[in-house]
Amino acid sequence: MFKLLQGISSRSLASTATISSCIIFTDSNIAGTEAQSKSPQKKVKIEKVKASIANLIDEDMKNRNDGTSLVGTFVRLAWHQAGTYDKADDSGGSNGGRIRHNPERNWSANSGLGLAMDKLEKIKEKHPEISYADLYALAGIVAIEEAGGPVIDFKLGRVDEPNGDNSPAEGRLPDADKGTWKGTIQHMRDVFHRLGLTDREMVALLGAHSLGRCHTYNSQYWGPWTLAENTMSNEYFRLLVEERWTEKHTHNGKLWQGPLQYENSTGELMMLPSDMALLHDENLKTYVEMYAKDEEVFFRDFALAFSKLLQLGVPENKSWFQFR
Repeated sequence: MFKLLQGISSRSLASTATISSCIIFTDSNIAGTEAQSKSPQKKVKIEKVKASIANLIDEDMKNRNDGTSLVGTFVRLAWHQAGTYDKADDSGGSNGGRIRHNPERNWSANSGLGLAMDKLEKIKEKHPEISYADLYALAGIVAIEEAGGPVIDFKLGRVDEPNGDNSPAEGRLPDADKGTWKGTIQHMRDVFHRLGLTDREMVALLGAHSLGRCHTYNSQYWGPWTLAENTMSNEYFRLLVEERWTEKHTHNGKLWQGPLQYENSTGELMMLPSDMALLHDENLKTYVEMYAKDEEVFFRDFALAFSKLLQLGVPENKSWFQFR
């Protein structure tokens, strides 16, 4: 299967080799590579769905022919579907697939994700047995694995809701800037702790910024975080620590009209205020420096945190299986 390893540095290549996958079943009545979805009498063939998503990423990248891909967008889709969870009342989360409905589809934080959902329609048509909610979560996992990242545990069982009536109020997804380092750090902690995640898990998940880029027409921010935006690595952390970052004032020879963001010495790469804020808190900075030095530790922590994130709001069911 094609792996999106373009532009990867030699120091990262060894640790981004493809990891063989296996299937762990939690129900002895399930056999082979098929598992019961929560919908009665329907089976989801995980490997076939994953192959279809991988082929979609590959074909779309070839058609673009500009170095960008759906990888970062699929990860963002999976994350934003799950990121509405609130542990206080068990509301939100990735169950329901509500992100495809209004109001969530039109939230400002979800700008640009309609493209990802539209692209996945052909996968849904080919594999109608999988729910949209499971499909969106699985697309994020496939994107990470196709980019050379770690294999991530996955469980089926998300059930689609017919509309967005049960969507929480807008504002549960993180903002990139709250005006001060202290305010931005507290905001990030409020969001991730509401999800039931620790500081370490928060920093590990932010390492997904090694994938994709910001587009001014979606977020008003511009640029990639790394020079290999289709490759999962610890470069985001290494660059955050080692590069010299200054406020962006110009773009293509003109005055920068967008919100506050930071750029490296060449202007090719960017960091958001929320990225830079990680260096202004001693506890968070410790994890940044740890991941910058050890990609294996980052991959391990990211895989655990991302799997945990995607399960938020999903009711447990003993007939589910775990895919790894």
